[in-house]
Parts: sequence; C-alpha cells; structure tokens
Amino acid sequence: MSGAPSSSSSSSSSSSQSGQGGGLGGESRCGRVLGPSLDKIIKNAAWRKHSHIVSACKSVLDKLQTLSDSPDPILSCSPLYGFSNPSDAQFVLQPLLLALDSASPKLVEPALDCAFRLFSLGLILRCEIDRPSSSSNPLPSPLIPRLLESVCNCTAAVGEDDAVELSVLRVLLSAVRSPSVLIRGDCLVHIVRTCYNVYLGGANGTNQICAKSVLAQMMIIIFTRVQHDSPLVQFRTVSVSELLEFSDRNLNEGSSIQFAQNFLHEVVQVTEGVVDSNSLPDMQNGLLPSATLDGKAKVDNAELEETVDSTGDSKIREDGFMLFKNLCKLSMKFSSQEQPDDHILLRGKILSLELLNVIMDNVDPTWRANERFLNAVKQYLCLSILKNSALSVMTIYQLLCSIFKSLLSKLRSALKAEIGIFFPMLILRVLENVVQPSFLQKMTVLNLLEKISQDSQIIIDIFVNYDCDVDAPNIFERTVNGLLKTALGPSPGSTTTLSPAQDITFRFESVKCLVRIIKSMGTWMDQQLRIGDFCPSKSTDNGSSAVNYTNFSGEEGTLPDYDMHSEANSEFSNAATLEQRRAYKLELQKGVSLFNRKPSKGIDFLISTKKIGNSPEAVACFLKNTAGLNETVIGDYLGERQEFALKVMHAYVDSFNFERMDFGEAIRFFLRGFRLPGEAQKIDRIMEKFAERYCKCNPNSFTSADTAYVLAYSVIMLNTDAHNNMVKDKMTKADFVRNNRGIDDGKDLLEEYLGALYDQVVKNEIKMNSDSSAPQSKQANSLNKLLGLDGILNLVWKQTDEKPLSANGLLIKNIQEQFKANSGKSESVYHSVTDAAILRFMVEVCWGPMLAAFSVTLDQSDDRTATSECLQGFRHAVHVTAVMGMQTQRDAFVTTVAKFTYLHCAADMKQKNVDAVKAIISVAIEDGNYLQESWEHILTCLSRFENLQLLGEGAPSEASFFTVSNEADEKTLKSSTAFPSLKRKGSLHNPAVMAVVRGGSYDSTSIGVNSSGLVTPEQINNFISNLNLLEQIGNFELNHIFAHSQRLNSEAIVAFVKALCKVSMSELQSPTDPRVFSLTKIVEVAHYNINRIRLVWSRIWSVLSDFFVSVGLSENLSVAIFVMDSLRQLSMKFLEREELANYNFQNEFLRPFVIVMQNSSSAEIRELIVRCISQMVLSRVSNVKSGWKSVFMVFTAAAADERKNIVLLAFETMEKIVREYFPYITETEAVTFTDCVRCLITFTNSRFNSDVSLNAIAFLRFCAVKLADGALVSNEKSKIDDLSVPVGNNDNYSDRQIVTDKDDHSSYWVPLLAGLSKLTSDPRSAIRKGALEVLFNILKDHGHLFSQPLWNNVFNSVVLPIFKCARDRKETQTGDDQLSGGSIWDPETSAVAVQCLVDLFVSFFSMLRSKLHGAVSILVGFIKSPGQGAASTGVAALTRLAVELGDRLSEDEWRNLFLSLKESAAASLPGFWKLVRTMDTTEVPDVANSYNDSEMASDHELSNEDSEDDNLQTVAYVVSRMKSHIAAQLLIVQVITDLFKMHQQYLTSGNIRVVVDILSSVASHAHQLNSEMGLQQKLQRACSILEIPEPPIVHFEIESYQNYLNFLHDLIVNNGLVSEELNVEPELVSVCGKVVQIYLECSGLESVRRQQQQKVHWILPLASARREELAARTPLVVLALRIMSGFVSDSFRRYASQLFPLLVELVRSEHSSGEVQRVLSLIFQSCIGPIVL
Repeated sequence: MSGAPSSSSSSSSSSSQSGQGGGLGGESRCGRVLGPSLDKIIKNAAWRKHSHIVSACKSVLDKLQTLSDSPDPILSCSPLYGFSNPSDAQFVLQPLLLALDSASPKLVEPALDCAFRLFSLGLILRCEIDRPSSSSNPLPSPLIPRLLESVCNCTAAVGEDDAVELSVLRVLLSAVRSPSVLIRGDCLVHIVRTCYNVYLGGANGTNQICAKSVLAQMMIIIFTRVQHDSPLVQFRTVSVSELLEFSDRNLNEGSSIQFAQNFLHEVVQVTEGVVDSNSLPDMQNGLLPSATLDGKAKVDNAELEETVDSTGDSKIREDGFMLFKNLCKLSMKFSSQEQPDDHILLRGKILSLELLNVIMDNVDPTWRANERFLNAVKQYLCLSILKNSALSVMTIYQLLCSIFKSLLSKLRSALKAEIGIFFPMLILRVLENVVQPSFLQKMTVLNLLEKISQDSQIIIDIFVNYDCDVDAPNIFERTVNGLLKTALGPSPGSTTTLSPAQDITFRFESVKCLVRIIKSMGTWMDQQLRIGDFCPSKSTDNGSSAVNYTNFSGEEGTLPDYDMHSEANSEFSNAATLEQRRAYKLELQKGVSLFNRKPSKGIDFLISTKKIGNSPEAVACFLKNTAGLNETVIGDYLGERQEFALKVMHAYVDSFNFERMDFGEAIRFFLRGFRLPGEAQKIDRIMEKFAERYCKCNPNSFTSADTAYVLAYSVIMLNTDAHNNMVKDKMTKADFVRNNRGIDDGKDLLEEYLGALYDQVVKNEIKMNSDSSAPQSKQANSLNKLLGLDGILNLVWKQTDEKPLSANGLLIKNIQEQFKANSGKSESVYHSVTDAAILRFMVEVCWGPMLAAFSVTLDQSDDRTATSECLQGFRHAVHVTAVMGMQTQRDAFVTTVAKFTYLHCAADMKQKNVDAVKAIISVAIEDGNYLQESWEHILTCLSRFENLQLLGEGAPSEASFFTVSNEADEKTLKSSTAFPSLKRKGSLHNPAVMAVVRGGSYDSTSIGVNSSGLVTPEQINNFISNLNLLEQIGNFELNHIFAHSQRLNSEAIVAFVKALCKVSMSELQSPTDPRVFSLTKIVEVAHYNINRIRLVWSRIWSVLSDFFVSVGLSENLSVAIFVMDSLRQLSMKFLEREELANYNFQNEFLRPFVIVMQNSSSAEIRELIVRCISQMVLSRVSNVKSGWKSVFMVFTAAAADERKNIVLLAFETMEKIVREYFPYITETEAVTFTDCVRCLITFTNSRFNSDVSLNAIAFLRFCAVKLADGALVSNEKSKIDDLSVPVGNNDNYSDRQIVTDKDDHSSYWVPLLAGLSKLTSDPRSAIRKGALEVLFNILKDHGHLFSQPLWNNVFNSVVLPIFKCARDRKETQTGDDQLSGGSIWDPETSAVAVQCLVDLFVSFFSMLRSKLHGAVSILVGFIKSPGQGAASTGVAALTRLAVELGDRLSEDEWRNLFLSLKESAAASLPGFWKLVRTMDTTEVPDVANSYNDSEMASDHELSNEDSEDDNLQTVAYVVSRMKSHIAAQLLIVQVITDLFKMHQQYLTSGNIRVVVDILSSVASHAHQLNSEMGLQQKLQRACSILEIPEPPIVHFEIESYQNYLNFLHDLIVNNGLVSEELNVEPELVSVCGKVVQIYLECSGLESVRRQQQQKVHWILPLASARREELAARTPLVVLALRIMSGFVSDSFRRYASQLFPLLVELVRSEHSSGEVQRVLSLIFQSCIGPIVL
C-alpha cells in the first residue's frame, strides 16, 4: 500500500534528482528541480524559433540563483514551494508553460519531466484546481490550472509521440496523486479525458496499457479519498495484469505489462520531498483557505469560498460523484446508425466499464452510508448494466458480471430489488441454457458463481432475501438446479453446440460451484454455532446489531455486507419467521401453478390456505398483481359465467381507473394484463363490464354504456383484423367508420374521433404486457410485478447488435423509471439472519441436486480432480446435514459415498473408490458426533475394508475358525487356507476369496453369497491390483476411528456403539463368511470408553448388553465362546473400579452373563459362564458390590442346570463364597443376602447329588445364624451411619433404626424360611426331613428375635404353605396310592411336621396367638384326611395342642376351635350327598343275575354288560368315599369328646352349646344316611358282587348317637348348672326317644302295625340281617333306657307322656338280647309304677 509520504529536505537527495544540472537553479528545493530542466530546454531549443523560451529560461535561472527557500513556506501564499510571492512563482514557471505550448518534443519532454517532479515531490501545494481557462472566461487562468491544461494539450499538439504520451500520463497521475493539490470539476474531467484519448488514439500498445493503468490508478486514488472524505489516504497500486483480465491482452508487447506496472510504481511510490501531511492541516475534506490560492482566487468564483456544496457533500465527494456519473454515461454510449461499427466507441465503453469495475471493486461501507452514492449506483450504474446487457460483446458481459459481483458482495443490502433483477438476467439465463450456451459466457458465469460461493454470507443472504421472499425469485434454488443441469450435461438425443471438452469443463466447473456452495454453508454454520453465545440478540432495531465473524484460522474474517453497515431497511430475522415466509411462498407458488392448470381449483386452494381473501375483490387483486399467472387462463376465468367468477370479473374491472383516459388508451390499458378468451360470449361479458366502468369513470364520454360496449367490440375486431396475418382483406378506415354508425343512441360518433381511434389501433397493436414491446407501467409497487418483466427482458437477450432496438430502449426506460421509483422507497426490507436453523431450509432445496450432481460425476468420471471435488462435496454435505440433524439427507449422502467405495465388489475398484474410502474415514473422524444412524454404513465399509486387507495379506478366513468340527476338517482347513499373500499369487481357488472377487450388491450381508459362476483370471488380477490400491490406507487410519471414539460426545458414542453392534451382528450371522472384526472392535471401544461417566456408560452398556446376549445365544458355539470371553475381559476390567453403595452398575454389567446362562442351550457356554463368574468373583471379591446379584443369579441358573458338572462347579464356588466371603456379600447391600438364599435354595433342589442339597440346606442354616447374629443389621446400621449423622434427638434416631432393623429382618428371614418351606415338598425323603428339621429348628432357635408382623408373615408365607401343599397333594390321591407316591409325605414326616407346628405354638403362643385358627384348621384338615394315619396324627396333635394351651386359651379361642371342627364336619356334607345322589340313577344288578351272566348272555347284550361294569365301578367309588367320610365324621366326634373331657372346666356354656350342636348334627346326618334304604340295598348288592365290605353306616349311626347320649348325660350329671342353662334335659329325652324309635323300626314293629291294618293274621320272623342290626343297636337302646331309668321321678313324670308309648312298643317288639327286657322291667318298676300307683 502506498500512502501520503513525508517531506524531506535532504540536499543530497535533491541533487541526485537534479541529474546533470549540478548547481543549476540555486540552493532552493524548487531551484534544484527547475534548474536542470530549464537548462535542458535551453540546450534543446531552436534559437530562432524558440528564442523567447530561451530568454525566459535564462532569466529564471538567474533569478533562481539568488533565491532561497522561504523560512516558513507553509505561511506563504504562493502555490510553489519556497516562494512567498505568487508573482515570483508565476515568473519561475512561465518557461515551463512556454515549453509545453511549443509543440516541440525536445522542449516538451524536459518541461513534462520538471512538472512531474514538481507534483510528485510536493513542491506544488495548497492548490484547488477547479477548471481550466476557456475563451469565454475573460479572466486569466490561475497558474497551476494553466500548467495542467498545457500538459493535457501536449498530446494533441505534439502528435503521436510515445515518450511525450508517457510523460503526460506521468505528470497527470502525479498531479492527481499529490495530496497537496485538489483537482476538481472540469479540470479533473479534462485529465481523465486526456488519458482516455491516449488510450483510444494511441498507436503504441504499451502506451495504451499505461494509459488504462493510469486511469485505473486515478480511480482508486480519487474514490479512496471520496470514501474517507480526505486527501490524505492510503491506497493500493493497480495490478496491471488483473486490469487486463477482460480486454487488451492483445496489446501486450512482450514486457508491456511489466513496463506499465513499473511505470505506476515510479509515480505512486515517489517519496522524495513530499510535503508532510502534518503541514497541511487545512487540506482535510478538500477545503483550502482562500489565502492559499493564486492571487486572483478571491475574485474567481464564490463557490471556491464555500466549504460544502449545496447537496451537503464535500468537494471531494462531489467530484467523485460527478466522475462516477460521467463514467456511467460514457459506458452507456452506443454507436449511431450511420456508424454501427464504431470500434473507438466500443473501446471507450469497455474502458468505462473497466474503470467502473475498478471503482466498485474498491467499495467500502462509506458507499452504503451515503444515500446520494446509492442513488447514483441505482440510477446510473444499474441502468448501464441494464443497457449493456443487450450487447453480445463478451468483454462487456464479463465486465458486467464482475461489476455485478461487486454489487452483490458489497452493496446487496441496499440493492435488493436490483439484484433480484440482475441475477436472473445476467447469471441464471446463461446458467440454465444447457443445450446451446456460449462457452465463454457460461464459463464467465461459472467462474463468477464460484467466487460468489466462496463467501458464505452471500449464499445465506441470497436464500434469506430471495428464496424466502414472496415477492422475489428463487435465486438460490434456481442457481443450484442450474448447476445440476450443467453438471449432468445436455440430455441424451438433444442437439448441442458444445464440444466434448467444453461439456466436460462445464460439468467440472458446475460441480466445483456446488461444492463451494455446500462448503460455504458449512463454514457459516460453524461460525454461527461457535459464536452462538456471543451473537447479538435477534432484533429489528436498525443499526443496533453486529456480529463478530471469525474464520477457522482464528483471524477476523471478512465482515458480511450487513455487518459493515446496518441499513435503514434491513432487519434481523429468526429462522422461524423465515420458515413461515418460505412456506407461504411455496404454497402461493403451488396455488399459482394449480391456477394455470385449473383456475377454479387454484382459486379455491389459495382461499382455503388463506393466501388470498375469499372476497371477489381480493381474488381480482390477486389476478391483477401476481406474477406467474397465465394470461390466457386469467382471461378464460374472467369470462366464466359462474356467480363467483362473474363477481371477480366485475371487481377486476372496477379496480381500473379510466378517468380522463382516451377510449383507445383505456382499452389498451385494460387488456394489458390478460388475453381475451376466444369464446364470443366470454368476450361479450368482459366488454360489457368494461364499457360500464369506462362510462362511470368518464360520464360525459358517451351517451350511454351501450355505445362504449359496441365501440369496444369494434376496436377488438379491428385489432384482430389489422394484426392477424391470416386476414387478407384488411378493414379500411372507412369500413371502421361505417361499421360504427348510429351506435351512440342512433347518432354517429365524430368521424375524426373514429379515424384517430382507427389509426391508433392499426399503428400500435393492442397486446398484453408479455407481448408488448412498449409496456405501460403496472399499478403495483411490488417487486414481483417488476420481476414479471422476464418476457420483455427476452428482447434484451435476443438482441445481437450493439445498439438496442427502439422498443428495447423504451423497455429500458421503463425499468429505469422503476429503479428510480424503488430507490426512494424502503419497503423492500433486507433480512439478516444468524440462526443456523435456516440451513435446514437451504438443505431441503439443494440436497437433491447436489446428491445427483456429485453422484453422477463420481460415477461417470475417472478424472482425479473431478472425483476429488465430488468427494469434498459429499464431506461438506454430510457435515452440514449431520450437524443440522437432517437424518434423511445425511443418510443419503453417507450411503452414496459408502456405495462408491466399491468395497462390496473389489474387483471393479478404481482410484476414485479408494478416495471414497478415505472420504468415509474423514467423515467418521470429523463429524462423528453427528452421524447417529449413519455410523452403520461407515462401519460396514470399514468391516469390508478390513476383510480385503486380510485377504490381501493371505490370512485365513475367520470363518474357518467357526466351522471346524473335527480333526479331518482341521487338516483340510490348514491345507486350504494357509495360502501365501494374494498379492504374490496369480490365481486362487479358495471359495471365500472367489466370493469376494465375484462381489455382490452393497446391501448384501455376505459378499458374493448370491453370485454364481466362475471367476476369470482377469478378475483375479484386477482384484489383486485393487488390493494394492488399498495399501494407500493403512491400519492406523482404520484403527484411529475406534480409538477416536473416546472423543465422541455422549449421544454420539451411544449411536456409534449401536451401529457397531449391528454391523457385528451381520458379520457373525453371515451364512458363508462369519467374521469377528467388529466384535473385537466392540471390545476395544468398550475399553476406550469404560472410564466415561456412569450415566453415559450405562447407556452404552445397555446397547452392548443386548448385543452380548444375542451373540452369546448364537448357534455358532465358537462365536458364543469368543463373545463370552470378551465379556469376561471387559468385566474383569470393569470390576477393577470400585463401586459406591446403592449403585447398580456392576449388576447391569454382569447381566448378560445371567441372561445367556438362563437361556443358552449350549452346555459348553453355560460351563464357561460359571467358570468366568467364578474367576471374576474370587479374584475381585473385594470390589464386587451390586454385582453379587448377577453372580447369584448365574449360580442359581447353574444350580438348576441339567448338567451335573455345571451344578457341582457352581456349588463349589458358592460354597467358598458362603464360607469365606460371606461378609462381602452384604457389605454394601443386604438385599444380596436374599439372592444368596435364593441361590442356595435352588441348589437344594438339585437332583444330581443329595449331598449338594443337604449341604445347601446346611448353608441356609448358616445364613440364618448369621442373620440372627445381626451381621446384616449391623451392616445396614453402619451404612446409615456413613451417610450422615442425624441432627436432633438421638433417641428418635435409635427408634427409627429399630424400625428399620425389623423391616429389614422381615425381608431377609421370609425368603430364607420360605425356601425351606418349599423344600418340605421335595420328593426325596431325606431332603424333606432335613428341610423340615432345619426350618423348624431355625424358628425355634431364633423365633424370639421375630417381631409380631414378622411372625405373621412367617406363618402365612412359610408355615401354612407347608401343610397346604401336603394337603393339596393328598387330595389328589386316594387310598393306598398316597403311600406309594414319592412326593407325598409319609406318616412319619406328617407326624414330625404336625408336632413341630404344635411346638411352635406352645413355644411362641404369645406371638402366634392370632394364627391359632389357622393351626387348628391345619390339624382339622389332617383329621379330615382319608388316611387313617394322618387322621390319627391330627387327633393327637390337636389333643396335645389343647392340652398344652388349655389354660391359655380364651373363650373365643375355644369357640373358634370348636367352630372349626363344626365347620369341617359340615363342609363335606354337600359334596357327600351329591355323591350319594348319583346312586339314584345307578342300576345295580341282582346277585342271582350276576351269577348267570356267563351262561345267559348273548352277543347283542355285550353292551349291557359294559354298562353294568361301569355302574359297579361307580358304586365301588361311592363305597370308598363313604367309608372315608364316616371315618372323618367319627374322628371329629372323638376329638370333641376328648377335648371336652380334658378341658371342660375351661369351657363356657356357649362353647358347650357348639359341642352339642356338632354331636347333634353328626348324629342326625348318620340317621339320615341310614334311612336311605334303597341306597343300602344297592350297596349291599354291589358289595356282594364286588366282594368288598359294606360301608359301616349302622355303626356310624350307633357311634354318633352313643357319643351324643353320653355327652348329654354326663353334662346333666356332672355340670347341672350348664345343663340347666342350656336346657339339656329335654334334648336328652328327645334323643333317647329317637334312639328307641329307631330301635323299634329296626325290630319290625312298624311293619307289624301296617300288616294289622291290612287284616293280615300272621307275622313273619325277622331276617338274619335284621337280627344282626338289631343286635348291634341293642347296646345303644339299653344305654338310652338306662339313662331314662336314671331320671328322677319328677323329671320322668314330665316326659312320661312321650316315653310311655315307646316303652309299651318295646314290650311288644322282638329283642335279640334279654338285656333290653331287663332294663325295660326296671323302668316299669322304678319309674312308671310310682306314677301309676
């Protein structure tokens, strides 16, 4: 950069500048410069011709000898340094002016050199040069302007002299460059024009290049000063080679460019003697004090005295604006019709555009801060671009694109509307022309897009402000789609002008642009996400927000356009707002498209989506102002006769204002927006409404609307007639006038009026805007209407001449007017966004085209550069989509790259596929945190890559280790797989290798599994060469991904592990080639990440656990063993870490062992798990905490295993744990005690070895002892103590501890005891007895420690189930079968169990009192059981229980005991009677018949025999059940009787009442049963046939009544008070009478009575059966008679009326024993006699 240099007064330097002059000119600085030049002029002058010049030079030299520098040159009024008097300065410079005006090159050159030195060394200062003198100005020009005028005139005066031209350029540039001289106005223009003339008229190419370079440098200097509003600025030097980028390369003559560059440096870099900037305090802003001007400055113009011009800008900026405007005007000059090929004009135009390009390239925020400059850009520069876009000159197009790039990069926030037009016009039109584009044009566009794409903020802003704006074109979307079309090339079959090389170039450049776009999106996203915490709040406050953008290197990046200056019409927007705007735009576009196909549906859609209102006025406004609508469709819709469409048409017409419009102008204005429909009726409706509206706006135009209507129709017909080529006979003016006669209410319109209307229509066709070459301005302010001029802009692009057509001139004028209209409005808001979420919408637009472009190019091209670009594009696309969480798009890109690796068909691989593998690895490393499900594709590629590496190294296939089953196979394997390296082998026949060579689809889990056929040697060679290609990727890169996994974030590592498990599963499940690559990597990854925080690790392990379980249950034994061993390694490492209390990580970690152990069908795996767990526990026993639960679950599963060795192995470890490491089990969690107990209980069920079971039972007792000793409770207490010391009362704390202890006690005791309880039903007698013994011993020994709730729990869950299980089993078997059943308690076991139960109640009755009822129920159940032994056991136990607890039982407890007996007695009755009733339908054959069956049966009676057999079986079952029932009832009676006898002193009357009720019910039941005579007969016959004893029904009745009578009699005799209270005596009398009555019935007395009533005179003696029954009943009736005889006389007297008839009957009846008669005689003597006598 060159700046305003400092002054120097070094005399030695000055002398060196003076050249040969030596001491000429004196000692002053000016003298040292002027002296040598004047001397040279003198020498070169012709003495006659130039004598006046010589004399002037000599006079000056003489004067210079006497002068010295002014002591204070700053205060002097002279424009020349060192001279205090302006007249002296004029005198000194006069020879130079004369020399310059001499037109002699020999004199001009020294003068120019002197002028150059004066300007460049700062010797001319404090000058404001406004304009050169002219003939119209009578005043003489100031000195310095005259000097510059003379310099400018030299080129014309001297002619084409190369040296003079260069010198002039040098002087002019130095003058412009000088900070001490302000060149303004016309003088500045004159200087620029002079340089122009040198460029345009010069014959020397080098001079032309220098002239262009000088102009460019001037522009940089001038506009840098304008930007800073100061002459003291730093500016850059023009690069000549860059300046010649677009034109004038042909002027380069060898080293011309370098010469021009040196030429600029010579002028710009001069530092000698330049005035110090500090010495010019008043030069700021271009303001000079009037005293420093030439002597006549004060009388020149008053403007020079003003500091600021009338526009409010400084003089520097005023001049800059003027120069900019002039350059724009120069660029818009076109050749005249007389000289269409004016090359000078074209070169001038190009030069102007180049200078404008230089200016715009140096734009900074100052331009956007100045509204005047912005308006200048909009009014002049944009117009220039618009006009010049019509030219076909490539250089002009390139310059326009370059200028447009500057506008887009630096002024886009202020030029939103203009860019919205220029981008489609300049860029998209060329980009979208795929078939027949101009090569240079399209390359220019592609290069421009590549540069634009490198600025990420531009890409974002374009999308935000255009694609998300309803009133703007989709620039970003169209750009991406255009690049896609270019990348894909012309469609097949299309005719194209492109050569193959050009097509390839286009494709590559378009792909490069797409890559730059997605890269920029990623860069911007990274910037936003990295500085998200420092971003300004999203605000709509103008000018209040700025973002500090940084690039990846940490340096400050280029500020985006809106950050350099916040426009008044810009605002920050968030992504949600933009999403709404874009969604609105997309729906609106959908509605427009639907309208163009089906207008009614389109309108309905737009109304339903609330894009337009549902009123006719809103729809009419939409039709009138919306771009993209088909004009023909609009016309058809407006002509419809449906009610709503008709209202819309009326509203549409009413929206026009035809006031003060000529009729022809009005109809033309009306028809510009739509095409009239072809149907006459539709035209009629539209014209009718038009006429009505026109007459309403112009009420005095016609007599009625009918006139306007007819005239409108006539005009339409005339327009069609005049401009339709198909009409041969055109309508004349006379015809038109004649056709319209009488239309004004019978009158004629003026002929002149009709004639003028005719001429207007014929000369200028009425057409729509899209068809018009001279459009009218629409009445709409929206940018969309402006953008709707694309159809008209076609004319600009179709123009090939340099001069636009007149119609296009009108078009440009129209657009210019709209530019001006928009320039003063701020309605076009420029949006800025810092929310990275906007990228989601951008990706939705561009991901499809990018994927297609990258994929097609990568597939079709083998060029390394092109494929590398595509892979870069894929990487950036994955980065953006992954970070933004766009799963579908991310997976699409990742999958595509993965497929292009060709690892699934390695024989077809190329270098680009290897590069794709590298890209996959890079993606995995760089974007691993965001890949989620895409990891699966990447890891699949790595798996296949590793497989190819193994094959290349000659390693045996991993499948070989999984399929070896015997020694023969091993030998075969060794011979087939031990092959040398593939890369040294020409051909192979290994099946695995052949499958890989054949390849397969990307999605196939096994490569080549579905392929068939032979592999050719060529394929083998290709495969081997491709393996060599893969050597570019080493194992380091492969392993780095897995090592890098520890850097992944929490979410990413879980996704990574999931994908790795999935890939590993597919590897292991391969039917042909199972592999363990991913499995080994899983172990590695687990090792790498095992130190992550527990929360993350638990999520990782949740995935790994399921995986290990799935693989551990694999049918492939080798795989399962490998997995379990891997799991063991991880577990050992994990157990090295200590675990705090109450955590569950170890348990979760070891859970896969448990699940596999429980579900594996392989004994080898189960044994391996037991060994692994044993090793881990015994080696890390001190670190095992929550893992004990899983350990015991494994051993529990092992205990139930069907393999003896597994059971013994597990128990061996279990034994060691319990014996030696029991404190560790409950160290942190006492809950594990329960797991240990559960495990031991399972071992007790082992069917292989009774010793194991017995030892396990012994260990359970050991555990109970430990529990009773308080080991667990103390651990729990210490654990609570460790947590915290409670604040407050210690007593409260201890109380709380006791409660906790009791609760924990229960949770530990119950499982242990319940397990022993279940063992009591073990089929092995030793185990049953051992379990019972241990169980009840534990309860006896430690029951005193149990709380009441615990005892309740123990009784319910431990004790009751023992007897319930035994009872249930007994009920399932009957008779002797129960003794043979191995699983049923034997009498000895039952006796032990029942006695133990009684012992518990005796020992802990206070605790178990509430469970007495349950115990009694158990004992009663034994009594009710069919077996005699069990019943006896129950009777004995119940009796003992009552004996031991008799004095401790309360009245209610006794009552409950008796009620239980009563309930048990009654409970079986319904079922019993139901069984008895089945005999009613059972037929039993007679005994005689059964004997003759074998003799009398025939074939057809066989079925009857089967039926009889079934009946007999039924009777046998009934007999058996009846016997059991009778025995149970009698036992209950016995128990009640015995209890009463032993404890009657404790029994209350209420309890005795219950006993009486029981005895009564049993006796009644027995009598009822014995009364079933038919039943007894059937039973007799059946028992006789079956030869089985009959059920003791009679005995049952006798026993029950006998006990009943004895109980009542004893009660009366021994407990008179109770008997009186209960009124027992009447009941006893009733029972005695009942007994006598039954006896009489048995003796046959009742039958005798019946016979007497039938007048039968003989009585048969009793049968033998009757006699036997009568004999059996005799003791009972004797007992009843004795009881009656014992009644006192009063009592007997009370009941004599009841008893006497029975006694009389006894006298008449037959007796089997004389005892009855003796007792009966006693009754009559002792009882009845006293009553009678």
